[in-house]
Amino acid sequence: MEGGIHGTTETSAFRDCFALTWKNPYVLRLAFSAGIGGLLFGYDTGVISGALLYIRDDFKSVDRKTVLQESIVSMAVAGAIIGAAVGGWLNDRYGRRTAILIADFLFFIGAVIMAASTGPALLIVGRIFVGLGVGMASMTSPLYISEASPAKIRGALVSTNNFLITGGQFLSYLINLAFTHVKGTWRWMLGIAGLPAFIQFFLMLFLPESPRWLFRKGREEEAKAILRRIYPAQEVESEIQALRESVENEIQERKSSEKISIIKLWKTKTVRRGLIAGVGLQVFQQFVGINTVMYYSPTIIQLAGFASNQTALLLSLVTAGLNALGSIVSIYFIDRSGRKKLLLISLFGIILSLALLSAVFHETTSHSPLVSSIETSHFANFTCPDYGSPTRNGKTWDCMKCLKASPDCGFCASAADKLLPGACLISNDTVKDTCHAEDRLWYTRGCPSKYGWLALIGLALYIIFFSPGMGTAPWIVNSEIYPLRFRGVCGGIAATANWISNLIVAQSFLTLTEVIGTAWTFLLFGVISVLGFFFVLIFVPETKGLPIEEVEKMLEMRSFQLKFWDRRPVTLDKNQGA
Repeated sequence: MEGGIHGTTETSAFRDCFALTWKNPYVLRLAFSAGIGGLLFGYDTGVISGALLYIRDDFKSVDRKTVLQESIVSMAVAGAIIGAAVGGWLNDRYGRRTAILIADFLFFIGAVIMAASTGPALLIVGRIFVGLGVGMASMTSPLYISEASPAKIRGALVSTNNFLITGGQFLSYLINLAFTHVKGTWRWMLGIAGLPAFIQFFLMLFLPESPRWLFRKGREEEAKAILRRIYPAQEVESEIQALRESVENEIQERKSSEKISIIKLWKTKTVRRGLIAGVGLQVFQQFVGINTVMYYSPTIIQLAGFASNQTALLLSLVTAGLNALGSIVSIYFIDRSGRKKLLLISLFGIILSLALLSAVFHETTSHSPLVSSIETSHFANFTCPDYGSPTRNGKTWDCMKCLKASPDCGFCASAADKLLPGACLISNDTVKDTCHAEDRLWYTRGCPSKYGWLALIGLALYIIFFSPGMGTAPWIVNSEIYPLRFRGVCGGIAATANWISNLIVAQSFLTLTEVIGTAWTFLLFGVISVLGFFFVLIFVPETKGLPIEEVEKMLEMRSFQLKFWDRRPVTLDKNQGA
């Protein structure tokens, strides 16, 4: 909120946030009810990664076409791009609460369509509806929480949104595991996604609109009543006065300036610099590769050498749990150490983790088990046509060569040791069952490897470093960095940039792994992470504990943020420099 008491209170923000449980549960009720939008986001991100394994089993056209798999995943992201863009307009025109209610309705409809899908086409339609809802919720939930939170614990409360995102991902993996042996597997996984949308819709019916938005619309008495429930009695009047002044300044600016447009935004120095920082953070959040891990985590684990769907889901649950744990860490540190420091530490760890993953997958793909003609002839009627064709000319094949030769080929590992030479066979359910009947492992998406556990360590480290910093801070910075008048529009632009970047990553990851290999794909993300590190160092200001007005003054004074910001207010620095 604008104004308020700041000083050094942010060092105890986590304690103050926890104390709300008994001091002012109303604030927590607002934060967690709105934060269910984050749960929707997280559940959709996590559930599709597991459901995709079983969708491929039910629809062979999906199993054989990488582009179709990517489309099922990424069409929700495409819908989210539209949802985020429309969400900015809805937020400013009809309010934050109304935008959340519309998002819940769209998400619920999408979940029902997906659960009832009879083929890939209808499944994609349902994914688009879900995406529309997630896109609106992704930018509205943190905005609502930010505008209904006391300034000194604003970061901690907005972090609850990210905690619910990661909690939703963890919950989705649990549900995926619960339905692995239930008839209709993926239909249950995707259909249950409508439940949190229904719960949030019901809760939001009984919650108020954002006090900031109410002030903008001239509904001051309603806003004051809400502020009196949010703030202690001794702080209410100063908050009301600060908010009134901010809105009056906005009205004066609106009377003396043209309508909001891209040109207007770019010409306004503080908004331009805020957009560079805010949009840049959202783009780098996606381009460091997080949603390759969240959308395709079980697939990555299978590429690392784990054959079973159930094993891949179980191990993915570990990464999802670490992601949720990282969000709790963020709630503690975001108002203690600051946004910028947390971002830089996060990116440094991401760079190291991606380097490890790149090295592990290079070893995995370059040292896969050989294909044995003796082992293959053991399944004489099922030999992969490409392996048995004259064009092979007796050349030595390994597992990776077998899998890449054709979508119709699979690798049946040696019964003695999965790392010994195995058989290159036709890939279908009959051959898979025959292979399993001899206590052999069956591989179609990755090869046996002794480095598989190192890949899991790399994924775990990636999540541990990503979640507290790059997972949380971009959304918090975007909820703090824009002037009030431009916040809805700029928030929509930043969220749209996030989803466009998300779409690019989601739609290209599997193709990249096929074209340049998994190792080079992770190396590419590592290079982008290095660029992201320097971007944060130069362009992103420290906003911890500062009123919105002070953030604006900071951006007005400096375009390059080449240091961690002092705790002293900017106005004090300017006065001393006079």
